Order: sequence, then C-alpha cells, then structure tokens
Amino acid sequence: MSDILYVVMPAYNEEENIKSVVDDWYPVLDGKDDASRLVIADSGSTDKTHEYLLEMQKTHPQLEIFTDCEKQHGPKVIALYDYAIKQGADFIFQTDSDGQTNPAEFDAFWQIRSDYTGIFGERPVRGDGKDRAFVEKVVCLLLKVFFGVNVPDANAPFRLMRCDSVKKYLYKLPRNYNIPNIMITTYFAHYKEKLTFKEISFKPRQAGTNSINIIKIVKIGWQALSDFRSFKKDMKYTKITKQ
Repeated sequence: MSDILYVVMPAYNEEENIKSVVDDWYPVLDGKDDASRLVIADSGSTDKTHEYLLEMQKTHPQLEIFTDCEKQHGPKVIALYDYAIKQGADFIFQTDSDGQTNPAEFDAFWQIRSDYTGIFGERPVRGDGKDRAFVEKVVCLLLKVFFGVNVPDANAPFRLMRCDSVKKYLYKLPRNYNIPNIMITTYFAHYKEKLTFKEISFKPRQAGTNSINIIKIVKIGWQALSDFRSFKKDMKYTKITKQ
C-alpha cells in the first residue's frame, strides 16, 4: 500500500477561486493510495463557495467538504488536521484555497517525504505585499526570542507533515487558536523533528478579498505574545517522545 495523503484547505467566501483551486490541486492525489483525499473546510461562507464545492463533488470523488468547524482560518486548520489524523492519514499537506500557491511545486516535497517529518515552504518573494512579508520577519524574530528556534518562514500555507508528528503537537493548542501553523512549525523546530524548508513561489491572491487584513493581524499578534509565554512555560516542563 502507498501512503495515504490528505490535502487540506480552509475556505471562506472563495467563490471566485474555489473551482480553479480544486481543479489545480486535485491531480496531486493521482498515484496515491485510494484513501487519499482533498478536504476543504467551508463553514460560514456567505457566497457560493459551498454550492460550487457540492457541484464539484460529482466529478471529483475524492473531494470532501468539511463543515464541522468554526468560521475563522486558524480553527479550520486545526479541525482539518484533527480530521486527517482521525481518518488515518499518513501525511497531511496543508495549503490555502486562495490560489496563491502552485501545485506544480508539490511533487518536490512528496519525493523527499521519507527523509523528514516536516517539509515546510519558504517564501523568498511574496506576492501578497511587503506588509505581510514584514510581519513574517517579525514573527520569526519573536520565535527566536521566545523559543530559541531559527526558522525562515513560520506560517507558509504549503507544508507536508507526517501525521504522527502533527498528532504530538496539535492537541497542545486550543481548538480556536488563530495561528496554529506558526506554533506547529515552532514545535517541530523546538523538539528537533527532522524538518527542512524548501523555497516556493507565492502569488498575489488570485481573486476575492482576504478575510484577514493587517489590522486583524496586529490584534492576533498582541494576543500571540501572551500565548507564546504560556506555550514556552509548557515546553519547559514537557518532553516529547521521538517516534
């Protein structure tokens, strides 16, 4: 049997992107175990995102729509990871549904999956603006200060991870946590998982409006400082068993 892959994406009001994103990403399931899935979390959308996904299920049998989640991006990511773990996936690949990432770059990650427990995207050039690139640099600096980890990109929505490794860290996070990918990356680095970073391209949003603007990012950032202190305290007293 080949490895079971779950490609997971959060979605919110992506009616302008969702059809092309599904068509672009669905082929990465080719040649994988028949139990592999493309799972899109759509909860709270007020446009035709859900309607389009239901239509596409008729021609994409390995497409699943996950609705048992909150509206916000972070909680959706957590719910998707939890779902993949419980469904028995071997590998989880997470990306977003806004068309900013390139499925043609996935295979380079998949080919080296046996060598690492986590392969994370690094965005040397960001098509979504200098403000977000600056925020990412600040985040990486804070992770170095709080946790002593050096990562070039903590939050890239292009990551292939062994399911059993994600399971070790996911349940340390509250189910409504806003920035799970940042902490998952941090846990992998802090506990010295076999991880690597590979450069990826990152296009501007292809259509629609990003639901997380700079003002929201700043608010999440202030809360993150308090959260980081709590996570750091937990790390001090918690040992993770290597698998």
